[in-house]
Parts: sequence; structure tokens; C-alpha cells
Amino acid sequence: MSLTYSDLIAQTRSAIREVTLDALKARIEACEDFVLLDVREKEEYRGGYIPCAVNIPRGFLEMQIEGKIPDRSAKIVVICAGGVRSALAAVTLQNLGYANVESANPGFVRWKDLGYPVATPPQLTDAQRDRYSRHLLLPEVGETGQAKLLQSKVLLIGAGGLGSPAGLYLAAAGVGTLGIVDADVVDASNLQRQILHATSRVGMAKVDSAAKAIADLNPDVKVVPHKERVTKENVDRLFSAYDVIVDGTDNFPTRYLVNDASVLLGKPVVHGSIFRFDGQVTTFLPPKAAKTLGLKAGPCYRCLYPEPPPPHLAPSCQEAGVLGILPGIVGVVQATEAIKLILGKGEPLVGRLLTYDSLKMKFRELKLRPDPHCAVCSEHATITEYIDYEGFCSL
Repeated sequence: MSLTYSDLIAQTRSAIREVTLDALKARIEACEDFVLLDVREKEEYRGGYIPCAVNIPRGFLEMQIEGKIPDRSAKIVVICAGGVRSALAAVTLQNLGYANVESANPGFVRWKDLGYPVATPPQLTDAQRDRYSRHLLLPEVGETGQAKLLQSKVLLIGAGGLGSPAGLYLAAAGVGTLGIVDADVVDASNLQRQILHATSRVGMAKVDSAAKAIADLNPDVKVVPHKERVTKENVDRLFSAYDVIVDGTDNFPTRYLVNDASVLLGKPVVHGSIFRFDGQVTTFLPPKAAKTLGLKAGPCYRCLYPEPPPPHLAPSCQEAGVLGILPGIVGVVQATEAIKLILGKGEPLVGRLLTYDSLKMKFRELKLRPDPHCAVCSEHATITEYIDYEGFCSL
């Protein structure tokens, strides 16, 4: 005997547990451990949602549920607009092995009418939803995370080997504002590794060349060119407007200055360096920045290198050479670290140094610890203002 629609819904509801909206609200306020799963369509969800809800449209439930809720023992409350789709979704979840599933009845429309808390997702344009569609599919990013990226500001120190891949991928990801600091011009010898630039732009200021490449890649991104070197006179001005600093410098005076400014101003710095066939990346998170991000602070650059090495032990890439592809690897890792900091996801390389040997194709991780006697980040810091870094590094 065929079932009518009413029979099907009645049978479905008899096979699941339902929860009232008042009970659901009480659970949320009590911070109970459960997942609120909203199975309305994306267009409905964009009109408003319960703040803690995870959205999987009903038509994608079977396809996406394991990625967003892998634990089949998790407590789940399903909600839709009126209580019908959530009931059908609850049965589907039970059939997939999810043991603790309930359906909210009635649904979101009634929740909103009662004046209960409602959030509105960031309003991305249709063009942005298309451009960042692969990000929007990631539960760790989604529309909220993409909006964070679009609102974020990252400063690239250097538009060279490391700044090139980092800048391109940060722009492609939708970082809203990219400041680029570089006083140099594009030279033909740069093109072996500095992929932001092109033969047609040899002789052009690197910041202008970078702005041209990024504008062509992603018009959402505002590029702020700073055609100057980082000095102790301008570092406060340069750093103050940005959330994250990506350090792609190739000289010790600037590295020490960037480090000291990051500690004094509370700015996270993603540090990268390359030499011949080797590279390394770490993230320096000073106490002020760690508190803002809700993370544990780590060592600073001076904890690793209290003093610069003698010049004969640290020749520049111009003197020693560098494999052209190497900065691509290191710069992309730097961009990844910056995006993780912006999104507040994953474990950044704080207190860890990632090294890369391209000849052996090996990555290694070294633990880093704060120096209790560090001159700039310890409780007994002796450096509380900027010093003569050229003089310091030439000693």
C-alpha cells in the first residue's frame, strides 16, 4: 500500500526524537556539547541562522556530513525552516549510523518569530561566491572565514623571492589589503625566482610591478605600495595598519628591526629565509598578539639568534646563489601560516622551526623555546626602543 505525504511524515516523526525550540534555546545557553545542524538551502541560511549552527543543505547531506561531522556518536540537533526537512534529515542520519540525532520542531521561522538569537552571515557578492567557492565548501573557512580574509590586512616585507609567492597566494585567497614594502626595482636577474614580476616590467619599481600582477589576479585585493626600506623611523607607521607581517627580508638589520617592532607593537610575524638549496619558516607570536588571538606566545627572532653571524658565515643569495624554485616552497608556507592566523584555525608554527632541504627533499621540525634572558621579549628585556641595527649587525 502506497504512503501519502501525511503518512510518510507521521512515520518519519515516529522514528525520531524531537526537541522543542524552548528546550533547544536552553541547551545553547547552557553551552551543552552538541552540533546544531541547519539543513536549509544556502539562500535561506544567508537570510539568517542560529549563531552556533552548521549548515549543510538537505540535498547535500549524505555527501557532506562525514566531512563536517565525522563523529557518529556526536549529539546532533537538526533544524530546518518548519520541522519537516529536519525530520527527514534525522532519519537519514540514523541510517548513516549517527546514533544521537534529534529534530527541532517547529523550525527556524518560528525561532525567529519568537525573537530568539539570530545571526546574519557576511554578504558576499555573487562574483565573490563564485571566485571563492572552494573556500566556501570548507567548514573551517565558509562565508564567515572568507569575510575575515576579505577584511584582513597583511604587510609583506619584500616583493622578492619570498614575497612573490606569498603575495600571489594571499591575493588569490582574498586577503583584502596587501601592503608591500620594497625600495628596489625589477632586474632581469630577479625573474629566475621572483614570480610577481615579468620581463615587460624590468626597471619598474617592484611595488608597482607587484600591484599590477595582483590587480590582474584578484580585483578584490587592495594593494598598498610602500616604496621604501623598513627603518626604525618608519617601522611603527608601516606596521600599525596591518594584522599580520610576512617577513621576506634578506638582510640581518631588517630582520632584527622587524622582530623588535613585532614584540613592541604586538604584531605576529611569519618569518621565512632561504639559502642556496635550503629554507626555513617559523611564526613569531609576541605576548600582545598571542593574547589577541587566544594563542600561547612563543619565542622571538632574538631568542634564536641573539646576535647576527659573521658576514663570512652568512653570505647573501646574491653572493651564494639560490635555487629558483626554493622561495616558492617557503613563500607558500608563509602564506599558509598568515591565512591560519587570520582564520584562527589550525596550529601555527609558533615555537617550531620548519626546515626544508630541497636536495634531499626533506622537511624537519625543530622545537624552539623562549630565551628567559632575551633582550627584547623576556621579562628582563633591555631593549625597549629601536637601536642602530646597521651598527649592531656590523659588529
